[in-house]
Amino acid sequence: MSSLTPLISARAALEELAGTLTNAPAIGLDTEFLRERTYRAELCLLQLTTPHGPVCVDPLALTDLAPLAAVLGHGAPKVLHAGRQDLEVLLPFVGAITPLFDTQIAAALVGHPAQIGYGELVRRTLGHELPKAHTRTDWSRRPLSEEQIAYALDDVRYLLPLRDRLCEALDKLGRLEWLAEELREMEDPAGLEVDPERAWQRFKGLQSLDAGRLNLLRALAAWRERRAVARNRPRGWILDDAVLREIVYRVPREVPTARAAAEEPSAATEKPAPSAARPQVKWAKLPAAWREETAIGSRAATFTVTGTGAQRAEVAVIGFPGMGGTDLQFVNLWRSSLGLGELTDAQLEPLVQAVEVAGARGKLFDITAATKEES
Repeated sequence: MSSLTPLISARAALEELAGTLTNAPAIGLDTEFLRERTYRAELCLLQLTTPHGPVCVDPLALTDLAPLAAVLGHGAPKVLHAGRQDLEVLLPFVGAITPLFDTQIAAALVGHPAQIGYGELVRRTLGHELPKAHTRTDWSRRPLSEEQIAYALDDVRYLLPLRDRLCEALDKLGRLEWLAEELREMEDPAGLEVDPERAWQRFKGLQSLDAGRLNLLRALAAWRERRAVARNRPRGWILDDAVLREIVYRVPREVPTARAAAEEPSAATEKPAPSAARPQVKWAKLPAAWREETAIGSRAATFTVTGTGAQRAEVAVIGFPGMGGTDLQFVNLWRSSLGLGELTDAQLEPLVQAVEVAGARGKLFDITAATKEES
């Protein structure tokens, strides 16, 4: 008889669990993790089914899950629901997990909604109502209550019965091979790691981009991915998707054509609003001799300003909250898209001004480094 407790937090119990799972015909698997403030998810709890019932493993107490690597890396199928993120989170701890069975994928092939949740699938298929009290629990906090542990155990308790029911349905429909094809793709660990050079592929609906803007998108997405990894911060904290997209659409293709870029019609972008409807721009530190001439957009905005010598300079607001301040590499990516040379830190600093656009605090960068004359 197994001596396993519902929450495993000691090495000896973890090794006993690994031995128990060795002969299991199938293993249900789920995780609880946090990634709201980080790029890499923080694994907070691992739930598994055993022949004696479900258990939770506390990775915050154990830190080393190596005893589970062998049993999760081959042998019996591991059953998950919408498991891609679980596989990604577990990859650094136990390596690639295989073979797999994903109940969400199987349910879609049976005829359920493509993104059906675990609780709804359990209700429809098995007739059980699962509690929802801890859907937003902070799983990194300890100690876990009995209610939290019970909730976590329910997340794997019904995975194996779901698999049996779904396999029966797929067999009757003649779609088991369809499922096998989907699962083979899911089992490829290469799909769990993001290549910065392919990060741009996350963006959809960009078929209308010209070659220059597509190159800019690739460069910005790769830069953002590397920066997010290096700082272990969410992509959106480095540069929001919507801001990145707007930068790509709005950047002028030639240095003197900010106004032309604003007037160029495009099915993929909004037409610039009339002057009266443009966001109010407040220049916090820009010399009084300079004035705004053209504003494009309201988030990643491009402006043309005119100085006392009637000289023109393209400038851009790219430092909204979450950008992390002045970023020389980012500015140089933009300058490169305009065919301009790179700046050094010393050259960039004098070209940075504070600015507010529609109430959003940001930074103003002169991306052409044109000579400015002040009165």
